[in-house]
Amino acid sequence: MRKIVFYLFSAFVLATLVASCDFFRKGDPVGAISEVDVDYLHRDSTLYGVCGRATSMNSLQLITDLGDTLMLSIAEAQDAGQVFGGIKAGERMAVLANADSTIALKVINMSAMLGDWVTEDAVDGGNEVGITLKDGGIAESINHTLIQYKSWRIINGQLEIVNTRDDGGDFEEIYLYNITFIGPDSLVFQNDEDKYEYTRQKPQEEVDLGFELEESNFEDFVF
Repeated sequence: MRKIVFYLFSAFVLATLVASCDFFRKGDPVGAISEVDVDYLHRDSTLYGVCGRATSMNSLQLITDLGDTLMLSIAEAQDAGQVFGGIKAGERMAVLANADSTIALKVINMSAMLGDWVTEDAVDGGNEVGITLKDGGIAESINHTLIQYKSWRIINGQLEIVNTRDDGGDFEEIYLYNITFIGPDSLVFQNDEDKYEYTRQKPQEEVDLGFELEESNFEDFVF
């Protein structure tokens, strides 16, 4: 009798564990990262470095972060419209290349992406909202009330942006975008759901008051 009770109890515990595992395995799909996504984020095939002075019209000299100096043909990337932001000596580049790193398939000028980028607020057309891309992968929000941008980087030839939401605690959202245009005053990127077209934020003009304020001394405020 005791053996029967023991077996029944063991079967109950086993069934409970299986059900629990199935529950946690299914879980909440919101924010879940698949094995493919994790593999993508960890296997970055991008070459990073600085554009060298030996760069010419059809070749890019890339001094990589690993200390290597590569000469890559950029003709194929140019013909395919896969050179974004131009090429200039001393500026930081992200390059997707062929297997032996002799032909550039995509070139992204990361230095050209730095700065304050704004677009018209979809809710309030009178305001501008946007994103600041800083050196070192730091991102900040411009006039956003709910979204707080945290970081950015180029990975596998795409733009990755990480942000949090004021109503979502510290939960980070990761988005990947295809860059479609980088110009002196324009930045455009998109994914399957959204397209963002930004212009470089212009510095605010100083308001002319029509008169000059006189400098005051500390003694002027002593009674």
